[in-house]
Amino acid sequence: MSPTLLAIESSCDDTSAAVIRGGKVLANIVATQEVHKQYGGVVPELASRAHQQNIIPVVTQALLTAKITKKELDAVAFTRGPGLLGALLVGCSFAKAFALGLQIPLIEVNHMQAHILAHFIDEPKPAFPFLCLTVSGGHTQIVLVKDYLNMQILGQTTDDAVGEAFDKSAKLVGLDYPGGPLLDQLAATGNPDRFTFPIVSMPGYDYSFSGIKTAVLYFLRDNKTQNPNFIAENLPDICASIQNALIQTLLKKLKLAAKETGIREIAIAGGVSANSGLRRAMQEGATRYNWNVYIPDFQYCTDNAAMIAMVAHYKFLQGDFANQYVSPDPRYKV
Repeated sequence: MSPTLLAIESSCDDTSAAVIRGGKVLANIVATQEVHKQYGGVVPELASRAHQQNIIPVVTQALLTAKITKKELDAVAFTRGPGLLGALLVGCSFAKAFALGLQIPLIEVNHMQAHILAHFIDEPKPAFPFLCLTVSGGHTQIVLVKDYLNMQILGQTTDDAVGEAFDKSAKLVGLDYPGGPLLDQLAATGNPDRFTFPIVSMPGYDYSFSGIKTAVLYFLRDNKTQNPNFIAENLPDICASIQNALIQTLLKKLKLAAKETGIREIAIAGGVSANSGLRRAMQEGATRYNWNVYIPDFQYCTDNAAMIAMVAHYKFLQGDFANQYVSPDPRYKV
């Protein structure tokens, strides 16, 4: 069966629509929101308003790019959660109305599950079972992926996500929003061993990132007291050292999970998987620990509808459809 599906992603501040046919992505359109930069972070109400403005043009462009008409669609998929409630409402409401108007099935998708299945958009594809480190601004998880739709969370952050730690640390050193990518760029020319930040160890495979944010805050405060120009004079080394501590924290538990499960198929997913330092560390791990490592293409790391469409493809094949009473779930779990 080669179903043709339209997928909608609106969990945070990117409005995206994708068309997939028979598991092959025909179009993946993303509209980003620039309004949040002046506030130093995503403003939920502004995000939902921007989604309302962007969703029809994005869907129209996706259908045009895929060279299909809406009458050729077999189902409509959407992100049910997790995410911002107002933002999710826009995508959910549009998908429900679109599916109802066309009298075709509706498919709900978990955003984090979609990040993992982004690995099945292009080659190479991981073999089951595999471990996936899902890292974003809102989540940090180690997931045991047994099949396309059968996943188990082995460990996760108990407080802040690693993406938030990147962004908040970047803000502390004076970088604009979103700070994570800017910190990554500066880290490329810095010495990661210049400064030391704590690597917190939690029970099992769980993470904690609140401590490192506090450590960075106090580190900068103490050094600026002695030298007001400390940050400006040492910025690349500071960024590299912060990034190194965050990456080593992530890898410590991932290595433990790989060792104790005996799984060598290792993947990363989510917005932070675009980080060059993490991608490089994963490639080094492939050599050192004999892992088969899978890193998604940059366009599928951040929020996009192609990954939503991929989950929807496998749900469609299983006949797993939602009804018109479905509502967004900001804390939707895998």
